[in-house]
Amino acid sequence: MLNKVWGGFFFAAFAIGMVKSLVFGDYEVWALMVSAAFEMSKVGFEIALGLTGIMCLWLGIMRLGEKGGAVDILARAFGPLLRRLFPGIPEGHPAMGSIVMNMAANMLGLDNAATPLGLKAMKELQELNPDPEQATDDQILFLVANTSAVTVIPATIFVYRAQMGAADPTDVFIPMLIATFCSTMVGLIVTASVQRLRLWNPVILAYLGGLTALVIAMIVYFSRLDREAMQLQSSVLSNFVIFSVIVSFIFLAARRRLPLYDTFVEGAKEGFNVAVGIIPYLVAMLVAIGIFRASGAMDLLLDGVRWGVGMTGVDTRWVDALPTAIMRPLSGSGARGLMLETMEAHGADSFVGRLVSVIQGSTETTFYVLAVYFGSVGIRRTRHALACGLAADVAGAVAAILVCYLFFG
Repeated sequence: MLNKVWGGFFFAAFAIGMVKSLVFGDYEVWALMVSAAFEMSKVGFEIALGLTGIMCLWLGIMRLGEKGGAVDILARAFGPLLRRLFPGIPEGHPAMGSIVMNMAANMLGLDNAATPLGLKAMKELQELNPDPEQATDDQILFLVANTSAVTVIPATIFVYRAQMGAADPTDVFIPMLIATFCSTMVGLIVTASVQRLRLWNPVILAYLGGLTALVIAMIVYFSRLDREAMQLQSSVLSNFVIFSVIVSFIFLAARRRLPLYDTFVEGAKEGFNVAVGIIPYLVAMLVAIGIFRASGAMDLLLDGVRWGVGMTGVDTRWVDALPTAIMRPLSGSGARGLMLETMEAHGADSFVGRLVSVIQGSTETTFYVLAVYFGSVGIRRTRHALACGLAADVAGAVAAILVCYLFFG
């Protein structure tokens, strides 16, 4: 899928360039596309290089939390809920433990820990599958939960926003938390409706009702503030929560008598490797998107959508974030490239710069997760998994747009 998308940017740019030069006599388009290719390759390298220090910091902190037992605490906290959402798993089966740990790792944004745990859980769920080529209800719900899982600490988004020059990289934290919660709830409700899963179980209602009430209360409170007070208070709350998590991770690691400095450095080394490792992918995507925009293809596409939306009288600023929203279910690196290119073009602190950040953090890459998780156990008939996952993606994007208008106007 990513290969087709990447090649599509180049072919579309070439086609638009031919039309502009042959029909309209605009020969400058070729110079603009070549210039964009060199400029965006430089930008891609500079972004990745600038990520190194911040990525080392966050992954070092995350390693302290992981080793200190933060995942275990979340697993115990949400274990009763997950045991009722997956009724097909016998009591004591190892699949439940892997699912709980995977969800906890996802909440903390520990992709390096969440993916192996997720694949392990899917393999153990496959042991309970009477038809090895067809996904069970539990496997589908687990996959949808992974594509829309709430990430409490979206550290990667903060890192990218900091590198792109955001004055307060964490000011999107509360909007992102609300958007990803909406995505998760819609994914769960749609999947449960198809599977006729009983969500009115007292324990399920207590968890989901409590979380929903908290999110609604947050929205109501912030909606009553004026714009300046809303942004100030949400920023203070975001930074307080994030710094509290950092201190908590250090405390948990210290309580287990872990070598704090050495553990942090262990995670920071991984952060360095991650930052350097993404350079080729980041350059490839930014060059393709830069050429696509320089050719005029991006403007042509967005202007058409903007005109259609404008005819209805609806504000059109969100349209510039549409490419990121469309790409998000298809390709994580593609969506990341579009997010960074949008922030480069409009500014990290612009409305659309904040919106693409919230969209990027509201869901996961549905097609990738489906291919990897089901492919790892040989499932061919995915049933309603894709439809439910895409429903969560759409809900996340819509919620991101609405909440950004609420917080950033």
